[in-house]
Amino acid sequence: MSELVTAIPTGIAAFTATNLDDLVILTLLFSQVNATFRRRHIVVGQYLGFSALVVASLAGFFGSLVLPSHLIGLLGLVPIALGLNQFLNQDSDSSSQVQLESESPQASAWSSLLSPQTYSVSAITIANGSDNVGVYVPLFANSTQETLLIMIAVFLSMVGIWCYVTYRLSQQLAIAHVLNRYGNSFVPFVLIGLGVFIVLDSASLTPIALVGSCLCLAVLIKQHEKDGKSPETEEN
Repeated sequence: MSELVTAIPTGIAAFTATNLDDLVILTLLFSQVNATFRRRHIVVGQYLGFSALVVASLAGFFGSLVLPSHLIGLLGLVPIALGLNQFLNQDSDSSSQVQLESESPQASAWSSLLSPQTYSVSAITIANGSDNVGVYVPLFANSTQETLLIMIAVFLSMVGIWCYVTYRLSQQLAIAHVLNRYGNSFVPFVLIGLGVFIVLDSASLTPIALVGSCLCLAVLIKQHEKDGKSPETEEN
């Protein structure tokens, strides 16, 4: 019973952490509604794209049927790594977010050349969903069939809430700007918290080993960032 109770807040936290950037993208899409690009295209397209991400993430649940739970639990290090990366590289994440916002309408226009408006929105949702899969795979892998169904139901409900909220925000873009500017500050902590929950709940690592793993991940992330900037520094 306790697992079923925790599945709802866990699902809400996982969805919020992985879809905060979609608030901005959906708000921009709703602000472009006209005679040929309707609200229903955005809502249906968002559901189709998100459903595809959930289906892709089910690999974690089916993998848990053949792999030991303590090995599956190690996948919780993935959202921890995502959270650490966002926390340690917030400046670069902010710049990439701005780029994503400016490119979203272009992606929609490009996709519409190959498919209707609905599938255009779906394409944007899927293209922006790498972090969704990275979090949902270990989360589903550490779930029972009952908790999995509850979390998927929570996810689908949250998609509807997201669409309604962003439709309202499309009429008040100043709020969307504030959300985009400050919302990413707490997302890394939500991702890290989810990863810690997955690892400890599956008893994959002791708390001390988990702390050590997080420190190692932080060092690797900083080293990767340093190596990535080196060519630019040499060119300058």
